[in-house]
Amino acid sequence: MELKRVVVTGLGALTPIGNNIEEYWEGLVNGKSGSAPITYFDTEKFKTKFACELKNFNALDHFDRKEARKLDKFAQYALVASDEAIKDSGLDLDTVDKLRVGVIWGAGIGGLETFQDEVLAFGKGDGTPRFNPFFIPKMIADIAPGNISIKHGFMGPNYTTVSACASAANALIDALNTIRLGYSDVIVTGGSEAAVAPAGMGGFNAMHALSTRNESPETASRPFDATRDGFVLGEGAGALILEEYEHAKARGAKIYAEVLGGGLSSDAHHMTAPHPEGIGVVAVMENCLRNAELKPEDVDHINTHGTSTPLGDVAELKAIKKVFGEHAKSMNINSTKSMTGHLLGAAGAVEAIASILAMKHGLVPPTINHEVADENIDPELNLTLNKAQKREVKVAMSNTFGFGGHNACVLFKKMDD
Repeated sequence: MELKRVVVTGLGALTPIGNNIEEYWEGLVNGKSGSAPITYFDTEKFKTKFACELKNFNALDHFDRKEARKLDKFAQYALVASDEAIKDSGLDLDTVDKLRVGVIWGAGIGGLETFQDEVLAFGKGDGTPRFNPFFIPKMIADIAPGNISIKHGFMGPNYTTVSACASAANALIDALNTIRLGYSDVIVTGGSEAAVAPAGMGGFNAMHALSTRNESPETASRPFDATRDGFVLGEGAGALILEEYEHAKARGAKIYAEVLGGGLSSDAHHMTAPHPEGIGVVAVMENCLRNAELKPEDVDHINTHGTSTPLGDVAELKAIKKVFGEHAKSMNINSTKSMTGHLLGAAGAVEAIASILAMKHGLVPPTINHEVADENIDPELNLTLNKAQKREVKVAMSNTFGFGGHNACVLFKKMDD
């Protein structure tokens, strides 16, 4: 069976450094930090008092009041980003065969704030279960793609992938394979998350996963820096329209990139800590290269998982050196989480978009906030520190890893025609 070619024809983003693709890209190339003191709730008793919240986002700019009340933030974000991507793709929703258009979406947690608020309200009552009738439909992780399909009438495959911080990348790979095998012509894919809430901050603080650089939140996300002390929690969504190449070409669609392949693996090591030698990460990148039928030297740029944790950053760079050998020193490596923070289940989508835009513009966004070299990191690696670098990127790799040892990797190629 000959596999179909798959291309990206639409992009949408809602991030802490920009509420659409244009703003997101501008924030990336200018090294904008999205980290700031939390405004959503009182952080007086929390160890970490900052996060990468969305800026100037008002749900009522996108939904009427009644509709907004029925949607958790993560579903609101999914609808806004996917609307931008669909519009950007130029799909004619009146003529496209909606039986062959699906939605495969990623979310690591789903409606955390909804769950938190309902349980807290119950705890303050007399024990009578007076829950909101929208509690369950707002909370469940699969409601985001459900709402996207309902809004647009898409009747193809519809589900959510849940693999912690690898969720959106898993969704991208599932979307790729669904089109490759001929089951769909178009898939709306990506991921969204909205965990900047007391439950999210408190839970990650209890794990000692978050940075506590409260005196300088804008510099707290500092991948690869020797003084890094944990990740910065972010929120938002990224959406991509994946489309079968001949279908896209027939309608004259603009094409951002070809999706060449995806790889998956497991660390099989620890619930939260990476394997110190990155053996699962080695496997996922090798699997991705094999799936794409590429050699290591074909890759120009890697957007790393790079969360700014002491163990994770070193393990990932060790794995990159093992897979790419001397060629690792010739690539541009970066971590856009230095600007957006860690969007958990949405990370794979927003970072894939950053990789695609780097190819489009011939410019690799920086890893910001780097001040002190880490003696455990090879100084010959080009980590694109503090300033965007011009670079023709023909092939870009995006890495995403999740608690539980879930690893996902996606490869994109700049289109020649």
